[in-house]
Amino acid sequence: MNQRILITGAAGYIGHQLGDRLADDFVVIGTDIRQRDDVRFPIHQLDVRDSALVELLRAEQITHVVHLASVLQASPDRARDYDIDVNGTRNVLECCLEAGVRHVTVTSSGAAYGYHPDNPSWIDEQDALRGNPEFAYSDHKRLIEEMLAEYRHTHPELAQLIFRPGTVLGSETRNQITDLFRAPRILALKGSNSPFVFIWDQDVVGAMEMGLRESKTGIYNMAGDGALTMGDIARRLNKPLLTLPVWLVKAGLQVAKWRGKPTGSEQVRFLLYRPVLSNRRLKEEFGYRLAKTSAETFEFFVQCNGKRQR
Repeated sequence: MNQRILITGAAGYIGHQLGDRLADDFVVIGTDIRQRDDVRFPIHQLDVRDSALVELLRAEQITHVVHLASVLQASPDRARDYDIDVNGTRNVLECCLEAGVRHVTVTSSGAAYGYHPDNPSWIDEQDALRGNPEFAYSDHKRLIEEMLAEYRHTHPELAQLIFRPGTVLGSETRNQITDLFRAPRILALKGSNSPFVFIWDQDVVGAMEMGLRESKTGIYNMAGDGALTMGDIARRLNKPLLTLPVWLVKAGLQVAKWRGKPTGSEQVRFLLYRPVLSNRRLKEEFGYRLAKTSAETFEFFVQCNGKRQR
């Protein structure tokens, strides 16, 4: 099949890199609510909730859709975030079906597994999705995956490829997680290792490109080999490790919430029970060869950002 590809969230961090990489060999179209002029493919200003998407898919004779658009940082308006994430995904799927699109790639997240004390040491794709209702991002990813499972049953003509990334890092990554590493001291909770699994942003783009070129299907975790504890991270950054009791961190987060910050005591689960993703299926079944391990990905991020303390 001669792929003609549309990417939602194409102006975003991963979307613009993927589009630029594919533009040499395929017709690539992007949609986003914002524009950017430093890409090699056209981006149409369009909300993922807009039913006009079907007309664009038809006009461009799109065969493959990559759905990346989502709310990464929760806003105070949970209903709005739900509408963009969940209803927006439903609109993308319905427009794909109406326009005769053959294949959809969706980025879910390791957060869909949820932050729970009884999470397996290494989470496999067949483990239960228990995204926490108190975390909009985690909850919405779970709900989206339940929707996707329903569509696989009712509409098998639309092939699905789903990725569940861990923490994505690259030379220019900026988000709430990287803020933890930029702090003068690295925070850990007493009695919890709660390791991170990292994946290089170029491995994310590379696996997506491979999936599109070969029209692959299935569900795959995305993570580099191995994991790093907060102690490992502190040592690599040459920064002191501040280990605090859980009750104290909960109290501090609750005070921050009372002061109007977008946080609360429930956020302690994120620090305690991060899902640690197994990448076995990505390597053995999908067939992707990772360029960097978790440790190499983190080291690359540190070197590019000069965050190692002297």
